[in-house]
Amino acid sequence: MTVPPYQTQELITNVFSQLSDSVLQGIQIRCGQALGTEIYIGCSNGELMRFSLQGGDSNKAESYTILSRQSVPNDKAVEDIVLLPSISRALVFSDNQIHFYTLPSLDVVSYQIIKPIRHVIAFAVDQLHLLRPMPPTSGPHRLEPVDFCVIKRSSLAMYSLGQRLFYQKEIPLPQGGTLARRIGSSLCIADKINYNMLNLETAEILPILPLNQDFDAPNLPVEPFIIPTGEGDFLVVAWTGQSSMGIFLTGSGDPVRGTLTWTQHPTSICLDLPHATAILPDGTIEIHNIDSQNLVQVIPPPSNDGPVDRTRLVSSLLGYIVPSDQYLTKMSKVPVKLDRRPASKLES
Repeated sequence: MTVPPYQTQELITNVFSQLSDSVLQGIQIRCGQALGTEIYIGCSNGELMRFSLQGGDSNKAESYTILSRQSVPNDKAVEDIVLLPSISRALVFSDNQIHFYTLPSLDVVSYQIIKPIRHVIAFAVDQLHLLRPMPPTSGPHRLEPVDFCVIKRSSLAMYSLGQRLFYQKEIPLPQGGTLARRIGSSLCIADKINYNMLNLETAEILPILPLNQDFDAPNLPVEPFIIPTGEGDFLVVAWTGQSSMGIFLTGSGDPVRGTLTWTQHPTSICLDLPHATAILPDGTIEIHNIDSQNLVQVIPPPSNDGPVDRTRLVSSLLGYIVPSDQYLTKMSKVPVKLDRRPASKLES
């Protein structure tokens, strides 16, 4: 019997259970990330929430419990959270600023050490650095800095983050950018019209393909998607007028692998090799195998009569823990007979 590669499972039953109805009105989850036993959630009112998995006893299932709540400056919506476990830091994007926090406690880094980066349109952390493991808990170790790029209105700034933030250089970006992802010295960046490939060493930028390839509606805005595969190339998605097409590109802009197809333009995409998972506008989740390009699984939209609540897919690069209640049914208490004889007699 074939087992589907994915299933949906609720991690937190009610994120806002601690809030009153008057406070809750209008608040939405905007982003989230997970690492190990921790889940971090950003909200539309500027609130950052930290949840941790609490182990259950023999009669209780494990569950995520809120540990802390705090707000970013100005109480503006939290648009993204990027975790940097190798240096125990988190980047929080809100109100066109990048704020710096510690992991796992989610305490703000003192402004005397690192000030927020302002006037940010988008940013991209080197995918190779995101995949670095957490530092050992004991013994001496050296923290390797994490490199990332910041897209501003007409330029790109490069930074390196360790215990402190170091500015490296700036590259002119006349067309600007709305979304970017980085692998080493290759940056794939979307502006309002095209996907482009930028070489961070030579500062050469190469337009690759239009976001919208529908000649009957050339001015139709299309949301860009750029997803690093973890194998040195990027997945980008363009609208053709009849369907959306996913194309894999190397750091030099050359197409590789095959092409993925969706009948509608996805609202969210992430990769979990060898699968690409996408949410469609009606809430359906489609899963493709990127090696064969075949559609291997379809998860239908939620069956309730309310609005579709599947809005975003998030890939946790270094994994997280899903609570399980199987031991409540698979395990039971049994009596164990103990031998009370002295150890010396047992040995003889």
